[in-house]
Order: sequence, then C-alpha cells, then structure tokens
Amino acid sequence: METAVVEIERAEAPVDVVGQPAWYVLWTRSNCERLVSDQLTAKGFDVFLPTLEVWSRRGRVRQRCRVPMFPGYIFLRHALDKWSDVEIRKSRGLVTILGDSWERRAVVSSNEVEAILRVVNARAVARPHPYLKKGQRVRITRGPMADVEGILVRVNDNKGLVVLSVDLLQRSIAVEVDCTLAVPV
Repeated sequence: METAVVEIERAEAPVDVVGQPAWYVLWTRSNCERLVSDQLTAKGFDVFLPTLEVWSRRGRVRQRCRVPMFPGYIFLRHALDKWSDVEIRKSRGLVTILGDSWERRAVVSSNEVEAILRVVNARAVARPHPYLKKGQRVRITRGPMADVEGILVRVNDNKGLVVLSVDLLQRSIAVEVDCTLAVPV
C-alpha cells in the first residue's frame, strides 16, 4: 500500500520588521468591541482594544467610563490562515476582517499600532480627532512617547496638539504634548 504525500501551498502571512505577525483590523457591530475582543482573547488570539477615559452622564450622575478609541474597530496580531480566519469570523458581534478576501487582508503598519500602544501605556490625555491627511509631521524626542510620530495641528503656550493616525481606518486621535519635545520629520 503506497502513501501519497500532498503538499499544501500556503500564502505567506505578512510579518512586520521584527518577525511578528502583522496587525489586522476587525470591524465590529456598534458597541460590540469588548464582546469580540473577549471572545478572541479566550480563543488565544492577540487582540488590542485601545480605550479612552471620558466623562459620561447617566441620568443626573456624571462619571468617568472607558470607551473604544476607535469605535467599531479592534486590532488583531496573528498569522492568518484559513482556519484562524474562520475561527475569528465565528465571533458574535464581528462584521468582518478588513481586506479583499481571506488571502488578502488589509494590514496596519506596526508603527501606527506601536504609537497607539505608547499613548495608552503613557496614560496621556487623548481624545478623538478628525482624520488629517495633510499637515506637518513631527516626532517626539523625549519622554514616555519618545520617537512617536504624528501631525502637529495646533501650538499654544508651549503646548501642542499632535494627531496620531491609522491610515487604514481613516481615524485619528489627538494628544497634547510639550512642543519643545517635538521636531519636524
């Protein structure tokens, strides 16, 4: 009895500079970001749901609560093959994985995700901001957000507003920084 060996040709999964799997974006139903994130985390996927702390009013009570930084979107770092693509799409509350097909998913630059991670870890005051395509790019030289690049939008009394953008989502966040730490790129 002869055994046939079959080789399955796989598409190369995109990787970033460090050799980590690429970052993908998952589009969720409204207010389902946490639900999708929790389901995928339970399945062992590397999910990143950046949040902002904002004031909310429930009745007459004002309180601080956490909301998604990019409503309707979460980030996923995983080598996507057909099996993982199907497992991800089984999640309740998920609309789709951005891209043309399971073989050609849209990839977010690891630099963009790293910049968002630094903002979250630095606990910097950030707020949603309209997406900007044009403007002067700056790099922060020192402090907890050193080497983060963004667009300088406003300058007031040594305080500046730097916008960090995710091109694929066409969404941005604005962070106040000390302008003396920003240099043109």
